[in-house]
Amino acid sequence: MTSFFTYRFGMPFGWAWFVATLIDILVIALPLMLAVAMIIYVDRKIWASMALRRGPNVVGPFGLLQSFADGLKVFLQETIIPIAANKTLFLLAPIITFTVALIVWAVVPFAKDASVANINVALLYVLAASSLGVYGIILAGWSSNSKYPFYSAIRAAAQMVSYEVAIGFVLISVVLYSGSFNLGAIVENQKGYYGFLNGHWANPLLFPMAVVFFISSLAETQRAPFDLTEAESELVAGYQTEYSSMSFALFWLGEYANVILMCALNATLFWGGYLPPLDIGFLYVVPGIIWLLLKMAAFFFLFSWVKATVPRYRYDQLMRLGWKIFLPMSLIFVFLVSGYLMLVRVGVPA
Repeated sequence: MTSFFTYRFGMPFGWAWFVATLIDILVIALPLMLAVAMIIYVDRKIWASMALRRGPNVVGPFGLLQSFADGLKVFLQETIIPIAANKTLFLLAPIITFTVALIVWAVVPFAKDASVANINVALLYVLAASSLGVYGIILAGWSSNSKYPFYSAIRAAAQMVSYEVAIGFVLISVVLYSGSFNLGAIVENQKGYYGFLNGHWANPLLFPMAVVFFISSLAETQRAPFDLTEAESELVAGYQTEYSSMSFALFWLGEYANVILMCALNATLFWGGYLPPLDIGFLYVVPGIIWLLLKMAAFFFLFSWVKATVPRYRYDQLMRLGWKIFLPMSLIFVFLVSGYLMLVRVGVPA
């Protein structure tokens, strides 16, 4: 696209690159905002169906405009800032949470060589950017100058750090097997298991890591059964108790944007990303972005299914799962994967 603006409109390279990058960002960000609104509707419909209820069905056809009505309601509310709060950090916290949820999409490949930034260290970028999300929650809890949000911020910090450690070792296994930090290269490396399957899920060494990554992504996004940062029975509403109007809505949107992102990462790292499920020629006629969206939809259904059916963990159970089960398990599989690759790719020394 940069060359298009350079040769067609005679723009200098710097301006052409800027305009092309801005268009790429808007092409991803604007549909993502619409997807967040619709995904909230789908989430509520799935919960309702599992509880034998109707769900949103009044605003618009089939209730499709319910999320937009909720957004308008929140937008028209008064923004209330507690007197004792640190106003600057109080308003900055939801902006950080929402922004971090968007910037990671820059490296997600929607098809072969189709991403905003096709960088060689994309996976490190994902880890670095997603780890910043904890700052928004900590700042929200601390700046509110209120007991329950502060407790929630401490919980969130411990929870997110705990599961990021396990996620890091899971990703090391994927990087070792793929030989690259580039997400596009990781997807391409998932072709042709047993001659006809696509995706690391077909690899017996990496399938357990796919399960660990999925459960850790639930904890990383504070989804049930790991939603102790928002446990209404203990913390009223957690770190967002003192928020209202659009500042509350940014937390709301950021949470769902993170959920969609985790669905995309699950699909990309272990389930073939934009590749079809079977390595058969005619399936590649379907655009890669369609396969990616279908896999993301399947993972989002699993996210909603878990939220509707699994009871909330106690905090000690949550931490024990992260430190005593997932961390040792992911370390063992790093050892197994590296040992297998040494045997297969390097060979046993004579």
